[in-house]
Amino acid sequence: MNAIGSSRDPLARKIAATAAIFGGLGVLIGAFGAHGLEARLAGIGLDPALIVKRLGQFDVGARYHLVHAVTMLVVSNLPSISHRARRIVFVLLTLGIVLFSGSLYLLVLTNTPWLGAITPLGGVAWILAWFTIAGSALANRQASNE
Repeated sequence: MNAIGSSRDPLARKIAATAAIFGGLGVLIGAFGAHGLEARLAGIGLDPALIVKRLGQFDVGARYHLVHAVTMLVVSNLPSISHRARRIVFVLLTLGIVLFSGSLYLLVLTNTPWLGAITPLGGVAWILAWFTIAGSALANRQASNE
């Protein structure tokens, strides 16, 4: 097995590829946030205080997006969790990126505050993913000790 995932495990390859795509998108989106977003928001007439708030929201979305893309890459080849848990975590991390970060990106780009109501759903997905990793790792440890 290599550092990115076993070439014999289709799920590991799928997770690693998805993580890489999410990681690349996270870098692109973060770069836009750092270098082009402020001018775009000013161009649509937002006041300076709201621009600062929206830039912060976008930054949180991009940072959490990247953290969970890296987490997904690690999960693709994490030996201490079961195949079933790996699949569940993959789905939860994907939902988290789409719902949490995606809703923040859309909220900021469209100045549509109600989209913030979707953001916590992504956060819940991420929390469940982390607890699934912990539960599976502990269950596998107990099974290996028996």
